[in-house]
Amino acid sequence: MKESATSTTEKALKLRKRVKKKKPSFARQESWRYKRLKESWRRPRGLDNKMRRRIKGWPPTVNVGYRGPKVARGLHPSGYKEVLVYNSEELEKIDPKTQAIKIAHTVGKRKKAKILVEARKKKITILNLKKVKEVVKEKELTEEKGKEEKPEEEKAEEIAETEKPEQEQKKKRKRRTRKQ
Repeated sequence: MKESATSTTEKALKLRKRVKKKKPSFARQESWRYKRLKESWRRPRGLDNKMRRRIKGWPPTVNVGYRGPKVARGLHPSGYKEVLVYNSEELEKIDPKTQAIKIAHTVGKRKKAKILVEARKKKITILNLKKVKEVVKEKELTEEKGKEEKPEEEKAEEIAETEKPEQEQKKKRKRRTRKQ
């Protein structure tokens, strides 16, 4: 049962890809003629409209014939159904066999890292992984810095050393301003 379902979705995805190649990029009527009109699609209306009447020589209009197969609608090209995730609790509702997650762009670094760890444990596919990899690298770097922390006495000495040159520079600046 499951094997036939996956094979049908794969076939549907291939068919959708083939159909999309033949589909024209629909442009708003006379957007090529007037600079003020953007190319974003608007349905042609009007009594004498040539595009609406489908007159030869005018570009095609959007219609149901260009639609892809029903099985493939709403699927990612990988074959998974996309689910938008905002926190790690939402991962409990996801089926890793049929669904894959996309981490919302409003989620911060800390939550992204948590979601990534949880998803790896549950073997859930992450579709926008490129952005998440950067977060993981940063987190690893901060953990390494935390392990290499120096005792408080050494920190105090370093701070004192860095402050001395700054104070000397301020004095020099004051002297320069007085002479001039």
